[in-house]
Amino acid sequence: MRQSVEIEFASGAGSYAVIRWSGPEVTAQTPTVIAAHGITANGLAFAPLAEALPEVDLVAPDLRGRGRSREVGGPYSIAAHADDLVRTLDELGVERATLLGHSMGGWVVATAAVRHPDRFGGVVIVDGGLGFPLPEDTDLDEFLGTLLGPAMAKLRTVYASREEFLKPWRTHPSFQDGGYTPEVEAYLLRDIIGTEPELRSAGILDAVRGDAADQLQNPEVIGAIHRLPVPAVFLHAERGLLNEPVGLYSPETVAAAKLADAGVDVRFVPGTNHYSILLGDRGIAAVAEAVRALL
Repeated sequence: MRQSVEIEFASGAGSYAVIRWSGPEVTAQTPTVIAAHGITANGLAFAPLAEALPEVDLVAPDLRGRGRSREVGGPYSIAAHADDLVRTLDELGVERATLLGHSMGGWVVATAAVRHPDRFGGVVIVDGGLGFPLPEDTDLDEFLGTLLGPAMAKLRTVYASREEFLKPWRTHPSFQDGGYTPEVEAYLLRDIIGTEPELRSAGILDAVRGDAADQLQNPEVIGAIHRLPVPAVFLHAERGLLNEPVGLYSPETVAAAKLADAGVDVRFVPGTNHYSILLGDRGIAAVAEAVRALL
């Protein structure tokens, strides 16, 4: 197992928490990858990938309003997260890095590359970052509840025990067939705050709402993937967030986006869903390959 260190620095009303995976292979010359997680996730989602990239200095913050960065406060927006990544590199003394983003993190890293092209050498976007604008009359809470299922429900729920918190994930369709691993459970447990019998998710509902509205309705954020100033890879899963047969991005949707015309290397990852493309063996291998291609 690779060692990880926890770093915190003052930001806004609280502390900004960062996980950094180190080890004997990491030196001053080791390339840095900074990773942005999904809309209700935390930085520990990248722990399995860290094992597959021992030659990389992997840095993964808990984005503001999530995990141990929940107290940072607003503004909650994709641009705020993008700028937080640059501040993280500044705190760590890293001049240039490769970006990696999963789900909402895809919009974050695309926006970071557009806003700060001098700080990043490449972008890997994993099952996110490609916009699908919603009609103006869409009920955002209803849409997110339908799309995210248990990931959204946990933000409104009080749990009597850790086991009660974990139960929906142990039976989650995307973690069947051996996908619920100790690493997945550790990532999920990082999200718990409080004491029994009053446990909650660390995720702040207003943060999720604000970020979701931005990534779904802000033209600058939606269009960032088409304006990337650095080499980029876009990976998309075969299946969806609840392991539906069609992924978040159908092959037709990806084709219609014409990402290749924008210089983006598009890669389909069969046998994966929205979660296992980052947390399962097949997805980890594909993401690690894409990172190495940009290094």
